Amino acid sequence: MRDLEATLHTACERALALRIPRDVRGAIEATARAFAEPLDANARSREVAAALARLAPFAAPDFAEQALARPVTALVGIGPKRAATLEKRGLATITDLLFRLPSRYDDRRNLVRITDLEVGRRATFAAQVRTAEFAATRGRGGRFRRVLHALVSDETGSIELKWFHGGDAVLPVLTKGRSVLVTGDVRRYRFSKELMHPDVEALDDAPASEADALRAVASLRQIVPEYSAPEGVPPRTLRRLVQSAVAEYADLVEGRLPAALVRARKLPGAAEALAAIHFPSPDADPEALAQRTTLAHQRLVLEELYLLELGLALRRERREREPGVAVASGPRAKAALDALPFALTAAQRRVVGEIQADLAQPHPMNRLLQGDVGSGKTAVAFLAAIAVAEAGHQVAMMAPTELLAEQHERSLWHLAGAGGAATALRVALLTASVPRRDAQARRAALLAGEIDLVVGTHALVQEEVRFASLALAVIDEQHRFGVLQRQALAGKGPGERSPHVLVMTATPIPRTLALTLAGELDVSLLDELPPGRSPITTDVLREGEGARAVDAIRSALARGEQVYVVYPLVEESEQIDLRAATEMSQRIARAFPEAKIDLVHGRLDADARGEAMRRFESNETQILVCTTVIEVGVDVPNATLVVVEHAERFGLAQLHQLRGRVGRGERPGTCLLVARGATADSEARLRALLDTSDGFAIAEADLRIRGPGEFLGTRQHGRLPDLVIADLVRDVRLLPVASQAALETVRRDPGLARDPALLRAVAKRWGPKLALADVA
Repeated sequence: MRDLEATLHTACERALALRIPRDVRGAIEATARAFAEPLDANARSREVAAALARLAPFAAPDFAEQALARPVTALVGIGPKRAATLEKRGLATITDLLFRLPSRYDDRRNLVRITDLEVGRRATFAAQVRTAEFAATRGRGGRFRRVLHALVSDETGSIELKWFHGGDAVLPVLTKGRSVLVTGDVRRYRFSKELMHPDVEALDDAPASEADALRAVASLRQIVPEYSAPEGVPPRTLRRLVQSAVAEYADLVEGRLPAALVRARKLPGAAEALAAIHFPSPDADPEALAQRTTLAHQRLVLEELYLLELGLALRRERREREPGVAVASGPRAKAALDALPFALTAAQRRVVGEIQADLAQPHPMNRLLQGDVGSGKTAVAFLAAIAVAEAGHQVAMMAPTELLAEQHERSLWHLAGAGGAATALRVALLTASVPRRDAQARRAALLAGEIDLVVGTHALVQEEVRFASLALAVIDEQHRFGVLQRQALAGKGPGERSPHVLVMTATPIPRTLALTLAGELDVSLLDELPPGRSPITTDVLREGEGARAVDAIRSALARGEQVYVVYPLVEESEQIDLRAATEMSQRIARAFPEAKIDLVHGRLDADARGEAMRRFESNETQILVCTTVIEVGVDVPNATLVVVEHAERFGLAQLHQLRGRVGRGERPGTCLLVARGATADSEARLRALLDTSDGFAIAEADLRIRGPGEFLGTRQHGRLPDLVIADLVRDVRLLPVASQAALETVRRDPGLARDPALLRAVAKRWGPKLALADVA
């Protein structure tokens, strides 16, 4: 009993020295008081039993997880109303607050005098409150609103502070005569300077001496974290809540990184890292804090990336245990490769070999095929389809638009008929525009095994579309499909077996993304263009330079070449002043009466659209006015000029794809980007296109311009959930570190069977999102 008492007593003393949640502290303090009382043996036994009962919940294996999952109401000062406001803005639990990292830091260690304040710079200064009162100010629409005005001064001058909202919370601090520490952005208002919504800290109301006043100021000279506060939550309040959560709960945060990695990189513990980020020491580097490059930030970034890579590796491991359809390449597949009307590039041959090796496995392939514009992805997919058909199975190719599906069907028919029996395939098109009777017949043929390769849009995922034996699903331009659409197609395999999945994209994917996904799927790269492709000249035209575009069109027509003119919309928009393709096609027809012109857009019915494309491909029409429906998949070697109107409205990847419509034959291509407006991002996109034609370099630029949140979110690529702490641009060097650590962990402990706590951490952080983002 004495040993047990001693253990409990020691545990209480140690625990009370930690920053721990209030309920744990209360239980320990009650236990400590009980041991301080002089008790007889029976009473002591009862107290020990009671102490064990009080402390038992806190000894549970998942206590830390449960505590960190508590609602924010567990903190002092947060009631139901504020908790509801925070929850609406993604701050529902203690964990949410702990990992709400500062958006910037104020370096308040160096104070300036009011006379030295510079417009446009953020500064901290000590001053005395002269006046503080609300005044009614006429705002927009003629309405009056209450604005808090305060005048503060030091020995060098005075300055006005203003609060257009949140003034009621600040006014109690601004007592007349009180010394305050003010931090904010200095701006010019008419002929004077002012600060709007500055942060104000009260100094001692009545310091006993000048030395006391200096000590008070010195105590507030620190690096102060600033948080991006959601609407309805004052920044000071959010900072207080986050720091309360860190003070009480950070010690419960467990790190999951392998110990060897932590030692090798000299990283702090996870709890220590949170404290260093939310309570930076006075000697910390504010620049490194702001750029999130400190060792503390690296620890949290690696924690997030490690759990993500573990989730991806586990998903890959799970997929490799699924039963698939083993497809061995036979003699016909070899003969088809030799019978094509053109020679494959070395890159195409390499990728064909990678895919054939995957198809032969008894578990489903999950491969991403990425290649720049014109790199020959369709031919690679066709050869995979030959191998599948030779084995007696079927292939489905899903494209994002009917135009692209129709283009694929024409290309595949051409390839199928080019090499005699070796390349013969039964190809069919199935889209929403196919007449009902034809669609019914094609669905019946699919079920009967009379179609080898079906090309379509989202119509392929409809419940009534069934296959005799689907062994390969080819998904083109995958980021344009909803995740569930892809899952539905990949779920149409024979019996309990999953089909192989080949995801193709002509939209370049940055190497950083490919590296991130390496733990979950295999990546094939077509990094070589077929011979005979001509270089493309890119130029940007500004407002008023339309004559240059007209001259370029006239010159191309004179050489017997064809032209695309691309517009972002079909009809006039009420919000943005765009030249609609429908209207401009008429103007172009008047400007070039010698040329035949067609208009193609997504709202045309399939027959009209197909006929217009056929006329352009056969050079019956010389100018094709269109929207971005020609962005991918259209191959007209005689088209040498593409003019993109309102280029500032397009994304970088879109512009690169549109540029790739020309230069596909022996004659060089030209891309004219007509910019009729400018933003910082649009100018960066245009500069990137002028600087390089390398699709992968452009993808990296796109990632930098748009940021990883927009570029890599589930809405864009449907493959990665959003990262909270890590930034795939800033933290690119940490990606291989996290990926390698995760792969080694799963290699040592398949399924994380020996580490259920780590498995729970992965599931809690990424589980639902990774399951949703899975292809199959």
